Amino acid sequence: MTKTILLRIVIVIAICGALFLAYRTLNQYSLDDITSSIAQIPKASFLLALGFAALSYLCLTGFDYLALHYAGKPLAYPKAALASFIGLSIGHNIGVAALSSGAVRYRFYTRWGLSAEEIAKVILFCGLTVGIGLITLAGLCLLILPESAAKVGGMDPVTARLVGGLCLAAIALYLMAAAIIRGSVTIIKWPFTLPSLPIAAGQVVIGTANFACVAACLHQLLNASAGYMETTTAYVVGNLTALVSHVPGGLGVLEATITYLMGGAASIGALIAFRVVYFFIPLPIGLILLVISELTLASPSAEPASSEAG
Repeated sequence: MTKTILLRIVIVIAICGALFLAYRTLNQYSLDDITSSIAQIPKASFLLALGFAALSYLCLTGFDYLALHYAGKPLAYPKAALASFIGLSIGHNIGVAALSSGAVRYRFYTRWGLSAEEIAKVILFCGLTVGIGLITLAGLCLLILPESAAKVGGMDPVTARLVGGLCLAAIALYLMAAAIIRGSVTIIKWPFTLPSLPIAAGQVVIGTANFACVAACLHQLLNASAGYMETTTAYVVGNLTALVSHVPGGLGVLEATITYLMGGAASIGALIAFRVVYFFIPLPIGLILLVISELTLASPSAEPASSEAG
C-alpha cells in the first residue's frame, strides 16, 4: 500500500511538472500569437501535421512493444501502447523523456507483472531505439543532401558524406552483431544482451519511421517554406549534432532547425504551431487517460505477479 501511494505521489509530481513547464513555455506567447500562428497554416497542412504527429506517437508505442519482447515480458499491444503514450505525452513536456516518463511506465508495468529490472530494460531499450532511428535517418540525409547537412552540422560536404557513411555502417554492424552474437557483451563495464535480429531490425525500421514522421509534421507546419528532405535533414542532423556535443535535451535544436530553413522569417509561427501540435495537444489526452487508468486499473498488489500478455 505504501509503495502504491509513493508511486502516485511521484506521478502527481510528474503531472504538475509537465503542466508547469507547458504553462511556462506557452506563457512566452500571447493567445493572439498562438491563434494567429495556427491561422496562417492552411487547414489541410495543419490536419496533416496532426496526422504525422499521431503516426510518430504510434511509432513510439512500437518502441515499448518491442522492448517488452526484448525484456522477456511480452504484453498485449494495447497495454504497451497505453503505457507508452501516457508516459511520453507527459515526458515530452518535462524533457529527457526516457527518464521523466519512467515513473509512469513503472506504475503501469508493475501492475502487469514486470520487475524493476525488467522495466529498466524496457526504458533503456526504448532510449537505444531513439538513438538508432536518429543515426539511421541522419546517415541517409548526410549522404543524400550533404550540402544542407554540412551547413546544419558545421562541416564540409565531404565530411558530411563520410559521417553519413559511418552512421549507416554503425547500424549495419549493430544488425550483424544481433544476428551473430548470443548472450551478453560488455560495453565500458556495462553488460548488455543484444536483441534477436528481428527485434533489432524492428528497432531500425520503427526508430527511423518515428523521426521521419516528426520531420513530416514540422514540414507541414513550415507551410512549404522548405522541401521535406531539407526539413528532415536539418532536423535530424541538428539532433545528431546536439547528441554528439552533449547539449542537454537537444536544447535549441528545433529553434535552430526552423531558423535555418526559414532564415528567421516567420519562424516563431512554425515553432509555436509545432509545439502545440506535437507537445501540448497530446498532453491533456495523456493526462485524462492517466486519471482514468488510476481509477479503473488494479494496483500492482491486486494482480498476480505472473500476469503477462492479456
